Amino acid sequence: MTGMRLGQGLGGRELDAAGITDPALRAGYLRCRALSAEHGRSYHLAGLLLPPAKRPYVHALYGFARYVDDLVDDVSPTLTPQQRAQRLNDWIEEFRADLDWGTTSDPISRAVIDTIDRWSIPTGYFSDFVDAMRSDLTVTSYATYADLERYMWGSAAVIGLQMLPILGRADDGVRWDVLEMHAVQLGIAFQLTNFLRDVGEDLRRGRVYLPQESLNRFGVDRDRLARGRVDESIRNLFAWEIERARSLYAASAPGIELVHPTSRDCLYTASTLYSGILAEIERADYDVLGRRVRVGNVRRAMVGINGARHALAARAGRTTPTG
Repeated sequence: MTGMRLGQGLGGRELDAAGITDPALRAGYLRCRALSAEHGRSYHLAGLLLPPAKRPYVHALYGFARYVDDLVDDVSPTLTPQQRAQRLNDWIEEFRADLDWGTTSDPISRAVIDTIDRWSIPTGYFSDFVDAMRSDLTVTSYATYADLERYMWGSAAVIGLQMLPILGRADDGVRWDVLEMHAVQLGIAFQLTNFLRDVGEDLRRGRVYLPQESLNRFGVDRDRLARGRVDESIRNLFAWEIERARSLYAASAPGIELVHPTSRDCLYTASTLYSGILAEIERADYDVLGRRVRVGNVRRAMVGINGARHALAARAGRTTPTG
């Protein structure tokens, strides 16, 4: 506990490298880092490949997103749905007021507001994110992929856009709008991967994120998914959506070379590990209704070690083959 208070250990060294010295601010960043390490294994590993001075800000963005998502998904029996909605709405309104004031007593919001100020991140991205999270309290399905895309703008695309100022451009010749396009594609690819991995878990929360038009295409309905038995129609549905996600990973790939060289291995590792979940779903014969598939520890370690080797070379001004 003392180490966490004083900001010792790797997290403390990252804060030192970033020049973050205020004790209360350090505590907020460390809280976000802990959320990242606990809940975002692939993202956290990828974030560790960034230069130490940039890591706290990425942890803050992930920690904020995770904290709000947990508020939405809290199914504690001590809370009624109305109380849960009221708690989320109160927190969102307080956060928006804190954004306007530029200060807060909330440790997670404190780290995020500092990140926004240091990197001049548009605050509209955060408003769009919390609006998407709030919609999860009332919206339980999406008729078309276009409808789902509008949700994913706030739940995923804006997170990629929040990251861009921290990742940086390869050089001044890189067009910002092109970089933004690829960031949106990658963010949505990550989100679609989450939806496929978590179909069973989301269903138990009363939500189906796969578009109804896709379900209709393969003769699948919510009751069929709820039975938990993966049949040929469900396999075809998942295969269709996996190809959609893979096309987005492919479209986003050129954007990795457009960010600063010291940021590329973070994105490459995150994309490799997350897209690997799609292969794991296929390996499980699409049986994700009753369990969560994940990339194995050996594969995760191999990708992480390879990324670390490239990242260290990039920081030293050298280049190594990607792969």
